[in-house]
Amino acid sequence: MKVAFAGTPEFAQVALAQLLAAGFRVPLVLSQPDRPAGRGLKLSPSPVKALALEHGITVAQPRSLRLDGKFSSDAEQARVALHTAAPDVLVVAAYGLILPGWVLDLPRLGCINIHGSLLPRWRGAAPIHRAIEAGDTQTGITIMQMDAGLDTGDMLLVEALGIASTDSTATLHDRLAALGGRLIVEALELAACGGLHRIPQPAHGVSYAHKVDKAEAAIDWRQPASTIERRLRAFDPFPGATAVLGDTTLKCWRARSVAGSGTPGMVLAVSGEGVTVACGQGALQLTELQRAGGKRLAAQAFLQGMPIAVGAVFTLAPD
Repeated sequence: MKVAFAGTPEFAQVALAQLLAAGFRVPLVLSQPDRPAGRGLKLSPSPVKALALEHGITVAQPRSLRLDGKFSSDAEQARVALHTAAPDVLVVAAYGLILPGWVLDLPRLGCINIHGSLLPRWRGAAPIHRAIEAGDTQTGITIMQMDAGLDTGDMLLVEALGIASTDSTATLHDRLAALGGRLIVEALELAACGGLHRIPQPAHGVSYAHKVDKAEAAIDWRQPASTIERRLRAFDPFPGATAVLGDTTLKCWRARSVAGSGTPGMVLAVSGEGVTVACGQGALQLTELQRAGGKRLAAQAFLQGMPIAVGAVFTLAPD
């Protein structure tokens, strides 16, 4: 079976590595254009492109796949590349571009997506972040037959995965990526022998995981401590959760809900274990913090470089 692959970040790289390890022929990889990265903002390939080049696979990086759009020349080059590769199936994982009808219809077996949630819950761009933020206790991987909708296609394989109370997006991402890599290999092996069956998504339980915006990073201390704690884990590693104390902006990476009450944003206690801040309900003990340009540090080490006094007040996030 010839498998074309479309993906960009590490989540997709894991799946591509599993497909190659399983012996599938991958004649073509689609990935996002190189982006500036690092302090020097040097153009860098995506993790998927880097892996493809290591294996001598042809890579196409169109800015769009719309044949009638602004970057129609890019799309035409991608169309030629896909027709030349003549894949039986296109596997898609966190690619970042909308697939128009001509792409969906091109492979004999269509396009199959690796989605990081239990569909139809958390359709959209940020299913891992939103599951943690919402306090879900489980998520999973859905292998889905793609259609023209936003993650609305029929389900092919589904496997659940628990969300631990300490999970961040970073830790949950890694487990889901590994699960997605295993399931896509299983799905294609079933497809090769006609054993893959489509199941329509339920009409109930639909929710959307909207893309995470940097503006969401600001902590609103008027929220319950449990809500803020989940957001810290959901926004680790991106965009992080920020708090302003005086003229200093901090990133708060880890915390735990504790007993306490007071004016939201007020520091109630300071110790080697953490900085306890009053919230709209309860209090939050910040246990890992970071100053601009500094490293993530446990509270005790952080406080040695930046003491915080009891009674100090963090700025409330704007409405």
